[in-house]
Amino acid sequence: MSGLALLRQGLALPAVLALLGGAVLIGSLQAGAFGPGFWLLLVAVWLVAWQFAARLARTVPGTEWGRRLADLGVPLVFGATVILLWECVVRGLAVPSVLLPPPSAIAARLVGSLPILWADFRQTYLKAVVAGYALGCGAGFLAAILIDRSPFLKRGFLPIGNLVSALPIIGIAPVMVMWFGFDWPSKAAVVVVMTFFPMLVNTLAGLAAAGAMERDLMHTYAASHPQSLVKLRLPAALPFIFNALKINSTLALIGAIVAEFFGTPIVGMGFRISAEMGRMNTDMVWAEIAVAALAGSVGYGLLSVVERLSTFWHPSYRRG
Repeated sequence: MSGLALLRQGLALPAVLALLGGAVLIGSLQAGAFGPGFWLLLVAVWLVAWQFAARLARTVPGTEWGRRLADLGVPLVFGATVILLWECVVRGLAVPSVLLPPPSAIAARLVGSLPILWADFRQTYLKAVVAGYALGCGAGFLAAILIDRSPFLKRGFLPIGNLVSALPIIGIAPVMVMWFGFDWPSKAAVVVVMTFFPMLVNTLAGLAAAGAMERDLMHTYAASHPQSLVKLRLPAALPFIFNALKINSTLALIGAIVAEFFGTPIVGMGFRISAEMGRMNTDMVWAEIAVAALAGSVGYGLLSVVERLSTFWHPSYRRG
C-alpha cells in the first residue's frame, strides 16, 4: 500500500506513533530505565498498535496485492507487538529466566545453537514427521477410496476409527517404541496412527459431499465409477482433504515430539526439550519450541497455498 493510501485509510499516524514508541522502548531496555514513564509508554504503544491492527483489518484495498499485504500485515503487527510486550514485561519486572526468558535471550540461543537445532530438526521433522505424515495421510486417503464403495465397511470401520483417534499419545508412544525401537521409525509410527483416521474420516465426508443432482447427471451420461470419482467426487472432496492435511500437519509434529519423551537417541526436538528442561535451560527449550512453531507454520502455509491453487473455484474463496 502506498503512503497516500495509508493516509486515506487513517493508518499512517498510528503506524508512525507505534514505530516511534517502539524505538523509545527499545532504547529504554538497553539503558535499563524502567520507571513509571516506561510503563505508561508501553501501554500507549500497545493501544496504538491495537488501533492500527484493527483499522488495517477493516481496510479493503482495491488491488489483489494490496489485499494480500493487508492480510499479512495484521498478524505481523500483532506478532511484533506481542514480542515487544513480552520483552518489556520480562525485563522490566526482572522475571527469572528459569520461569520465562525474554525473546532476546531466546534469539541469542537460536543463533548460538544452530548446529544442535538443525540436528534435532532433521531427526524429528525431516525423518519422523515427514515419513509418518506421508504414510498416514496416504494410507487414510486410499482406505477412504476403498471403504467408500462398501456401506458395510463404512458402518463398521468408522466407529473403530473414532475409537483409535481418541487414544492418548502417551499410551501409544511407549508401545510403538517397544515395537519399532528407539530411533525415528517408532516416532513415524506414532504419526501414522495420529494422521490416518483424520484423513480417512474427512475424505469419506468429502466423497459424500457431491450433490445428488450432479451424481444423477453423471449417471445419465453413463459414467463409470472411476470416471464419476475422478471428475466429480474427488474434486468436491478436495476442501475436506486439504482440511485433513492441514490438521494433520500440526498433529504429526506434536505426536513426534511427544513420542520422543518415551525413548529416543540423544538427538531430536522432544529429547532436547526434555533434557534441557531438566537442566533448567529454558532458553534452549523455548528455542526448540520456536523451531517447531516455525516448521509447523511453514508447513501449514504451504498447504494453504496449494489448497488455494487447487480449490480456487470453491465459494469460500469468492469475495463479495
